[in-house]
Amino acid sequence: MDGMDQLSKKEFKYYANFLDRLAVDMTRFYNLKLNKPFKAINKSRGKGYDPVTKADKAFEKFIRSKIQKKFPKHEIIGEEFGQKKTKSDFKWVIDPIDGTRSFVIGNPTWSNLIGLNYKGKPVVGLANFPKLNKYYLNTSRNNAYVIERGKKRKLSVNKKVSFKNIKVAGAFHGWLSLKKQSKIPKVLKLMQFPCFDALSYAHFCEGKIDIVLQCQNKIWDVHALIPIISAAGGIASNWKNADAKHGGSILVSANKTIHKKMLKLLKPAL
Repeated sequence: MDGMDQLSKKEFKYYANFLDRLAVDMTRFYNLKLNKPFKAINKSRGKGYDPVTKADKAFEKFIRSKIQKKFPKHEIIGEEFGQKKTKSDFKWVIDPIDGTRSFVIGNPTWSNLIGLNYKGKPVVGLANFPKLNKYYLNTSRNNAYVIERGKKRKLSVNKKVSFKNIKVAGAFHGWLSLKKQSKIPKVLKLMQFPCFDALSYAHFCEGKIDIVLQCQNKIWDVHALIPIISAAGGIASNWKNADAKHGGSILVSANKTIHKKMLKLLKPAL
């Protein structure tokens, strides 16, 4: 990657500071306005269960208004309100509530995901967990932090882990047929740790788990997480080892050796 596609240190700081403040604002917004009983609506009418709530829409409106006020020329794409196209090199990618199913049942692992793309590449990301009162953010290409109750901790994956000691969290969310699952028994056997929405990727960045694998990610599920994962030293790709930024089935690993090995084990399920 050459310098042309890179943000300067100053730009990184500028956008990370904006997201840092936004995390605090979103949590406050949730506690003041959205932390109350609600109804979930099924978006996929008869074709399974894809819930959306008024909170998803309220969150996205809130986030969009903050971005538009500060960066009126930037492009924005969000899960609930689609795309605002501009000629800018900058594009914000929003998932107002990642883990709506968790949100619906009161599991606190849902988050607000906001990523900034520069020239088509995810460069700065925020994963904010209002119920857990913490957020994850990268401030440069090589530095990412978790901020919890005002305390900042640097994120780093468990780089030295060997394959025989890996902790794996994974979920197929009903997307991988039983036939395909039966072709990857070794992978199934390795999936010993709970997988909770974006929080699993966050735990990965803290070095608590070593591999996360999931199916059917949309771009707004992954764009905020990619820069955080990368700054924490992790590797992200799809199951075919192509760029994770296109979504789909995602694999993140703590080092190249275990990533290669896991890709090989997943191959029969492609």
